[in-house]
Order: sequence, then structure tokens, then C-alpha cells
Amino acid sequence: MTIRPVFAVAVLCIMAAAPASGSFLERDGVRAFIEDVAGREDFNAAELRGLFKDVERQKAVLEAIAAPAEAMPWYRYRPIFITDPRIEGGIEFMRDNADLLARAERQYGVPPEIVAAIIGVETFYGRHKGRYPVLDTLATLAFEYPPRSGFFRRELEQFLMLARDEGIDPRAVSGSYAGAMGMPQFISSSYRHYAIDFDNDNRRDLWDSNADVIGSVAAYLADHGWRRGETIVHRVRPGNDDWRRLTSDSLEPRVEGEALRAAGLGLEPPVEDDERVLVFALETQTEPEVWVGRRNFYAITRYNHSPLYAMAVYQLAQRIRRGVDAESTP
Repeated sequence: MTIRPVFAVAVLCIMAAAPASGSFLERDGVRAFIEDVAGREDFNAAELRGLFKDVERQKAVLEAIAAPAEAMPWYRYRPIFITDPRIEGGIEFMRDNADLLARAERQYGVPPEIVAAIIGVETFYGRHKGRYPVLDTLATLAFEYPPRSGFFRRELEQFLMLARDEGIDPRAVSGSYAGAMGMPQFISSSYRHYAIDFDNDNRRDLWDSNADVIGSVAAYLADHGWRRGETIVHRVRPGNDDWRRLTSDSLEPRVEGEALRAAGLGLEPPVEDDERVLVFALETQTEPEVWVGRRNFYAITRYNHSPLYAMAVYQLAQRIRRGVDAESTP
């Protein structure tokens, strides 16, 4: 669940100028943050000060968030995730967790291959859950990454609450360079609001419980608008450049069926009267690929706000499904 950064030369200057030593408590705003959170959420302020005293600034996090994979062109991004090992790993994951995936599909309507592909893209089915200490990561971004400091302060607060709610030692958790955690890489607010206890053991464990991981990914997509049985995305081949006026920087589906047809982009099944779609292009080494995303494509982009990410999930899911079906064919 990657967090997309704001790019600016000024960010690099701020990173270079940030203090690299001394107690983290001395950073501007840290003590005020602690007092505010302690007062509103009933934490012990002295305990929080002790926790933050040992936080270490994560220079590598600041460097990583300035250059995410989602900034790449599609022709470079796709080969990172659509690989034989990830396809084979997805087939194995679906085979090993068939009952759980089927139960999640019955309950939430999300196909097993989509759940598997998200876990495959995020952490290679749990092999790469992240190496950055989450507390230190979120604190660094909250107080030394001005473009998203408000967001990361909220996530830092959510992490402290998550650790308390779930009985997690906040110093012992590792994750991504943006503080995402576990096999599905949930950020703290998503963990608190969308993770579920799918194995009914009174814990929501996104590190070691495949049941909770699978159920939580499916529940997240359902909560963000997934429609059971509906198409996800279409490749279209326009006869002219009229499609370009239907694109935008927003991922929000805003294009009506009439406008789509007027640009020569008819779909099957057709766009319903109350439906809106997203028209976007993917950069290749020759001409752009033009795609139309439907409501389920938009639901995947709520997991990571990038059409490249959603396309990687979709195409990996297709390859996994193809492999699973081939195994079951006599």
C-alpha cells in the first residue's frame, strides 16, 4: 500500500539540511505532538517521550520516498512485477490457500487471483515485508518530510494507537519506506479501520495469519467499491486522438458512456447510465497503450493511487489465473 510522494527540488534540499544527530525529542514539533496525542487519546506522555527519545532518523527512508517505482514509465515498471517467479508464487499461494480465498470471495466478491496478485505485488507473498523500523520511519516522515508531514503525523498517531490496540511493541515492527506493514502492506490507518480477524482467534495478524491477510485484502477492496463479477479494465485501440481529451490527472472515474462512444471507444459490456469510467494511457517504448478502467479498477487504485500499480495487479492476476486453470485441466 504505497504512499505516493510529492516531488520537488526543495524536498531534497530539506532532506540534506535536516539534523542527523541528537535526540529525536529535540526536533521541532515532536514534544507538542506527544502532548497533543497523549491528551486526546489517553496515552502516558512520559512513556511517549521515552519512546521517541530512542527514535533514529531514517535517511534511507527520505531517499526512497523521493524515488518510488510508480514514477517509472509502464515499460520499466511492468517487468518488476510480471515475472515468472511472481506468477509461479501466485499459483502456489492460490493452491495453498484455496479454501480461504474461496471463503473471502463468497463473503466479499473479490476473485482469489486479485487477492493473490495484490499480496504478490506488495511483498512477493510475504517474502519481503519491509526492513525499515515503522516507528522511526513514520516519525522521520512526520517531522522531516514537509510535503506530506500532516499525513504522516496522522499515520504516526494511528500507529501508536494500533500498537496499543493490538498489543504490538512499536519498537519491534518493520515495514516499507512509507510505514506500510505485513504481507499486504497496510498503513496504520488502514490496518486499524479495514483489517479483519478472518481466522476468529481474536487477533488481526497481518504478518503471520494468511487468513487475516486474505480476508483483510478482500474486505478492503469491497469497502472501496468492488463490484462482484464486474469487468475490471479494457484495452482499447482508438482510430484517432479523440481519446486524449477524456484523460485527466485524476483517478476518479468521470467519463460517461456517451462521451466514450463519441470518441470511438465502445466497450462490451457497455457503460451503464449511472456508471463512469477512467480513460488512461500507459507509456511504452513505442506508442501509448490506451485503457479504460471501470469501477473495480478504481477500487484497486484505492489500495495504491497509481494506474501502473492497478495494471500490474490486474495483469499478474490474469497470469496467475491462467496458470491455476492450466493445472486443473485434465
